[in-house]
Amino acid sequence: MIWLASTAALLPFLAAFAGMLSGPSLTRVLRGVPGGGPAAIACAPVAVSLVLSAIAAFAVWRDPGARTGVLTLVDTGSVPIRVGLQVDGLSAVVALMVCCVALAVQAYSVAYMRGDRRYSSYAAFISLFTSAMLLVVYAGDLLLLYVGWEVMGICSYFLIGHHWEDRANSRAAVKAFLVTRLGDAGFLVGVIVLGVGAGTFEISAVAAAAPDLPGPTVTAAALLLLAGVAGKSAQFPLHTWLPDAMAGPTPISALIHAATMVAAGVYVVARVYGVFAAAPAALAVLGVVAVVSMVGAACAALAQDDLKRVLAYSTISQLAVMAAGLAVGAESAAVFHLLTHGAFKALLFLAAGCVIVTAGSNMLADYGGLRRGMPITFWSMTAGLAALAGVPPFSGWFSKDSVIEAAQHSALHGGEPLVPSALASASPAVAWLVYLGLLATVVLTAAYAMRTWLMTFFGEQRGSYEVRDPSRIMTWTVAALAVPAAILGFFGLGAPELRPHLGASLAGVLLAAAGAGAAFLVWNRDPALDPARALGPARPVFARAFFVDELYAAAIVRPVVALAQYVVTFDRTRVDAAVVGAGRGSRRLAELLRVPQNGNPQAYLTGLLAGVAAIAAGVVIFL
Repeated sequence: MIWLASTAALLPFLAAFAGMLSGPSLTRVLRGVPGGGPAAIACAPVAVSLVLSAIAAFAVWRDPGARTGVLTLVDTGSVPIRVGLQVDGLSAVVALMVCCVALAVQAYSVAYMRGDRRYSSYAAFISLFTSAMLLVVYAGDLLLLYVGWEVMGICSYFLIGHHWEDRANSRAAVKAFLVTRLGDAGFLVGVIVLGVGAGTFEISAVAAAAPDLPGPTVTAAALLLLAGVAGKSAQFPLHTWLPDAMAGPTPISALIHAATMVAAGVYVVARVYGVFAAAPAALAVLGVVAVVSMVGAACAALAQDDLKRVLAYSTISQLAVMAAGLAVGAESAAVFHLLTHGAFKALLFLAAGCVIVTAGSNMLADYGGLRRGMPITFWSMTAGLAALAGVPPFSGWFSKDSVIEAAQHSALHGGEPLVPSALASASPAVAWLVYLGLLATVVLTAAYAMRTWLMTFFGEQRGSYEVRDPSRIMTWTVAALAVPAAILGFFGLGAPELRPHLGASLAGVLLAAAGAGAAFLVWNRDPALDPARALGPARPVFARAFFVDELYAAAIVRPVVALAQYVVTFDRTRVDAAVVGAGRGSRRLAELLRVPQNGNPQAYLTGLLAGVAAIAAGVVIFL
């Protein structure tokens, strides 16, 4: 079992280096493969990793339980580091999802990136990205997990800034790297605090030892871990990098939003959930952050003009739904939504790529009436938006309903979790806050999903381009992803806590219908106009995501830049001037001292005779 997991994680890693080294000779050998050698190197190893991950997941399903394996033990002199993997139910299903989405992205990119002169490095970084995420998923040690965590960060930097010639792209890559590093600094300290406190970095041992650690220690560690989670999963207040990351190629957006990077934060919370269960204050913070993120991002998505930014804010909101589930003790529901979200969000981004390629624009105002010429993209994206909005019986309805049901039970029963055996419970106030936030998010999500659907596929075409589905590879990939987006929810029926319940289901459906119906009614008044006009004065506020970026620029960026400029000026006019002045003074003094040392023997002899004469005169006069 462990060798299956290790091989699955290693193959994309090897493919990354092979892709970097693939040259003209290998391309000629594999010239019969679409895209040449780099495409084959990109897709084949991920496909094999998918098969191996599926075998591992099937084995765990047949015989539940954790399998661990240690490659080596690093003796640090204090807390040892176990370089090993762990395969259990959680890691097996998440790894399977990662491989599915990664393979879809690699296959889609063969057509989407055709003609790109840096395709080899692009595909190689996707493979390395996938391998890093699999390392996070399968890691049995917190420090090993941290290695994959940081490798994903550098991969996101290179992939977001793939078209670095455009200054906006390189700025977005730098912003993503710096904001996530800010959270990762806290994450690393939290890992060290847990490891030192528990006497081991082994994940299962740390989770088991958390209840016995001192309360302040485990709370501080959990809050520090949340800093990294907020950065990676783009939760308030470290969420601002994700919308700007849409500057990267669309398949990269699908990979980051559905299977790697942002999914890693939620996965880590679920992985070390025992630590958060032992720190109720950290769970309360997680719940508050989740509510702010889910409602705020949903409002922002409602007013965006860029299709990819709509989906970006949607990702922030849906990740917050998962965090909300974790905050009320619904670990299974949160992970279930993580899996369904991976399916329908990958579908939505890749379908958006088809629309963008056809229309030549990211802007919703340039679309309209695309359903007639793009039937595959239309029906596939319809399935994705229905899953996003929670329309039954699509996958998102099942998973979102399970989170709402857990929050409702917790709110109505004083914070008690829906599942009696759950590790954690929420305070009544946080439970009510989460529940009301989820209900508001359902309405907003349905509204912006309906707005996106109508403005993209209905009404009159608002551009002069030819409307047709793009290449077969792209459309087939999108159609294939529509299947899990539609039916994945049924796989949760085996668990009682994941089955739909009448009260929560009915409330969710009615609220979704209200949000979608309101968007439709506004659009139907004049299909040529944007339904977001109904927001009135609130639209600019929502479109700028409540001006958080501007607030950071005013409160942090500008003062830091001003301080840096002051330091430069002080260094140039004070410190550097003092050093330069000392040098000039020494040079002038040296020029005076070197006057008698001019290298002229006559001057030396004249000085000698003058000195002898002076001494002789002194002797005669004074003696």
